[in-house]
Amino acid sequence: MSKYKAIVIGGSAGSFPLIVKILAGLPKNYPFPVFLCLHRLKHVRMGFVEALNLKSNIPVVEPEDKQSIKPGIAYLAPSNYHMLVEVGNTIALSTDKMVKYSRPSIDLTFDSASNVYRHKLVGVIVSGANSDGADGIKQAKDRGALTIAQDPLEATIQTMPSAAINATKIDHVLKIDELVKFLVNLQVQD
Repeated sequence: MSKYKAIVIGGSAGSFPLIVKILAGLPKNYPFPVFLCLHRLKHVRMGFVEALNLKSNIPVVEPEDKQSIKPGIAYLAPSNYHMLVEVGNTIALSTDKMVKYSRPSIDLTFDSASNVYRHKLVGVIVSGANSDGADGIKQAKDRGALTIAQDPLEATIQTMPSAAINATKIDHVLKIDELVKFLVNLQVQD
């Protein structure tokens, strides 16, 4: 039985191949919900979820507002919506103003998820071109979450993982293969 209950992964430019690799590496019976907050083009509505599902071992869905959270599903923030985790095991979607020029905001997803899951959350930041996620991962860390950043030297674009590392004491800085192995092994940790 793991001490963790949920995973949040934030990324932007250069993150798509990494997300595919992570989803392909997770087992079919993965015992946690995975929240994916990725910056994407707001006018492109089709193809992203389908592309992720081609390689993923767990279903990838764009949640509806107030959808129940279940383990073994990856919830991808819909294009141009903030995705928030709510007490009561549901997801809220919002079109509130952009945060750091972004909607969905990685900061908001981290903040809401860490407010619900606290020390039972694993927060991950990967490749991206701005500092969205740095404040959120700091809040998650302050609430007891386990925090991980992709090794900036391996990231396609270093800005996002570097900003997270500069914002707080990240628990693990990992290359993508190490990250996949770490996330898979979470299910057997005490």
